[in-house]
This record gives sequence, C-alpha cells and structure tokens, in this order.
Amino acid sequence: MSFFAVHRDGHVASAEELAPLAFAGYAHFTAMQVREGGIRGLDLHLERLRFASMELYGRALPDDRVLAHLRTAIQAGPADLSLTATVYSPAGEFTDADAEPALLVRTGPPATAPRGPLALTAVEYERVLPAIKHVGEVAKTYFLRQAVAQGFDDAAFVDRRGRLSEATIWNLAFWDGTSVVWPDAEKLGGITMGIVRRRLEHLGVPQRVQEITLADLPTLTGAVVMNSWSPGIPVHRIGSFSLPEAPAFVETLHRAYRSEPLTAP
Repeated sequence: MSFFAVHRDGHVASAEELAPLAFAGYAHFTAMQVREGGIRGLDLHLERLRFASMELYGRALPDDRVLAHLRTAIQAGPADLSLTATVYSPAGEFTDADAEPALLVRTGPPATAPRGPLALTAVEYERVLPAIKHVGEVAKTYFLRQAVAQGFDDAAFVDRRGRLSEATIWNLAFWDGTSVVWPDAEKLGGITMGIVRRRLEHLGVPQRVQEITLADLPTLTGAVVMNSWSPGIPVHRIGSFSLPEAPAFVETLHRAYRSEPLTAP
C-alpha cells in the first residue's frame, strides 16, 4: 500500500505549518529505512541530529523528544517504511531569534535500491559543510542529471586535491582484495557507513582510511556506493577507469550491515 505522511513535532502537520518550509533552505536532516518497526544505527541518527543542530542553531532537541516524534510517525504507518527527519528553525532563516528547533518527520514507502553495477562520472566538487546532511543541495541533483545525460548512472565527487570523497547521495567504499578502504577526504559520515564500519570491526574484517585518487583506481579490486537504501551497490566504472566485480566484498558489507540489530525508538 502506498502512503505518505508528514508530522511536525509529533502531530500531523497542517498546510499552514508546511507552507513556510516550501521556501526555506536552512535545515538539516537524516534519512533511514524502518523495518519491522525498528531502525539500524538509531544511536548514530540521534548523534547526527544533535551535532548538526548545534552547528546550525546552537541548540538541539532532547533525544527523548526526537525518539517520541519518530515513534509517533512510525506507529502511524506500516512496519516497513522510509523515514526522513528534518530539523529546522520556526523563526526562519534570516533571523537571530533564539527559537527552539522543530522536527518534521516524513514517512513513505520503503526504498528499493538499484541493483548495479553502476557507472559513475567523476566531477570536481566539494559540498559546503560536508559533515552536515543539510537541505538545499541543488548540486547533487544537478550532477546526477548531468551524469545520466552523459550515459552514466550517477556522479562521484573529486575534491580540489584530486581525492575521491563521496558520490551525490552515497558514500564510497573500495576493496583491495583483503581490506575495505574508505576514502580520506572531507565528506558526510553516512549512517550506513558508520554501521558497516563498526560491524566490520566486530567481525574482524580489515579496513583502513586512505586518500584515493582516480589514478589509484587500477590498484583496487572493487568499489561500491552505500546509503540508507543499501550497504553496498557494486560500481564497475568511475570516470574512464573500470573496476572488477567483487561479489565477496559486496556480500561482506551486506553481512556486516545485517548483523546490526534493529532498534525501536
């Protein structure tokens, strides 16, 4: 069954409450997949919202209130759904008013990730405030559309130092045959990436962080993108560089992700 619901601070949002947000761009959010009423990495989502709120507004909503609002939205829908929690200031963008942030929770059908393997074009781009998952990211959609128009599936970002950092709505991860390799560059620390990293450590799978340029790709034996939709979608090309299939690598990432327990808010 298809559905779509929006709650503001724990109640169904009215058109009057939503109207100002249609023209706002100073907010941050976290996105997750709810399964059987539970969320993987719930602690990481709460940490993300706290950090970004302190950076943008100088104050954050208490965790127990965030959890209560998430719970209300989840209980209003089926057991499996997509959920986006957005924090914004009711005082507006261009004001110094010391208003407490508000929380907007949107639910919808559970996401289905593309199967891959994907081909990514390489674009020189660095996001503003990369450590914050904020709204107003027109460049991500722009570069995605440009990539598709050029025959690719999506785009990967290269910073001014030539380092691969992330993709439009994805984190990147690579495989060297024995270890998972995470790009060393300014980027968003994805929740799925955080889950996978801590579960890989628990499983004893080697991993490291290193700078990766396009010229380094021939030395690697696999690549994936990941976000809340999937812990690993194979990537077979970045720019003009081909990457081999690495099914064992992809399965390792999925196994690590599945080992993270679901937590009800």
